[in-house]
Amino acid sequence: MRAYPLQSMDFEDAMKLQFKVIDCITKEFQGHDFLNRGDLGVVQGLNKPVTTHKAEKVVADIFDAEACVFVRGAGSAAIRFGLHTMLKAGEKILVHRAPIYSTTATSFDMLGLVSVKADFNDLEDIKKVLKAEPDIKAALIQYTRQKIDDCYEMQEVVETIKVEKDIPILTDDNYAAMKVKRIGVQCGADLSCFSSFKLLGPEGIGIVAGKKKYVNQLISESYSGGMQTQGHEALDVLHGLAYAPVALAIQAQVNEECVRRLQNGEIPEVKNAFLANAQSKVLLVEFQEEIADAVLKEAEKLGAAPNPIGAESKYELIPMFYRISGTFRKADPTLEKRMIRINPMRAGADTILRIIKTSIERVKVCL
Repeated sequence: MRAYPLQSMDFEDAMKLQFKVIDCITKEFQGHDFLNRGDLGVVQGLNKPVTTHKAEKVVADIFDAEACVFVRGAGSAAIRFGLHTMLKAGEKILVHRAPIYSTTATSFDMLGLVSVKADFNDLEDIKKVLKAEPDIKAALIQYTRQKIDDCYEMQEVVETIKVEKDIPILTDDNYAAMKVKRIGVQCGADLSCFSSFKLLGPEGIGIVAGKKKYVNQLISESYSGGMQTQGHEALDVLHGLAYAPVALAIQAQVNEECVRRLQNGEIPEVKNAFLANAQSKVLLVEFQEEIADAVLKEAEKLGAAPNPIGAESKYELIPMFYRISGTFRKADPTLEKRMIRINPMRAGADTILRIIKTSIERVKVCL
């Protein structure tokens, strides 16, 4: 089995991105503006808090986008709202030939969209499908992997679509933003959509960044007071974005160290270890024996989280030991009995390997 995880930013690039976040903040906020909890309500002339308006401009600047808007409903709603600006009910959208993420599939149903599939790993197949389906009106590209063997590059897929047919492209950047050097809009897409909760930010706030014509449509439609992101929430988005790049780069380094040590035989009961994006970038550990379920039970007793909260949210400090994804189970049903996935979160490699080793020892005592 071979996976093609996304290339994470190294520590140096992560620091540069952190510094860019702060630089963008200082260009928009005066000191006293930022050192508070922001304003509330629908301010006359903006129909949203002044703080939120400024924070959205900061995020647009961070990701080199024309405009940005914060929406309620996290990353799923950000994608849903973005698709709404690009397409009408009954229109066709190009997607990868792979299982569509569940909340995205729900959005397609809600909006009445018709999906047309092409293999994004094969640029020629994208061209072929676009020629065969001339009434395709937009495209959705999920940045992280949807299948085990996905290996497509965002930049190449965006460019291939745009050259073949100049249609709007929306990218789902969840689990990729602040980890990779360039998100979708920085690769030429029209909108990038992702959750602030996955970037150490507040619950429920989604980010839509990209072309003004789409962002402005969302702003004009989201005029009610209850739909506004309040000032303190907008500031919390920026607080999360400031710390996320370095934290996620450290997490990536821990993943790589764990793989190296496990592949070098530090824990004999481990048959294999590798990295994959499923959806977040995680460590996959395969055991020599079918002990996955038992190891997960013992790992929780040793302090590992048994399930995600927001999948890399600000609350998730302890490492997460979890069953493998549905995609991997479909590829090989037997893997569920001998493989687990681990997200280090804020933990170090020594902690991860200690929990694996001790869990296995406890399981062996009970066998």
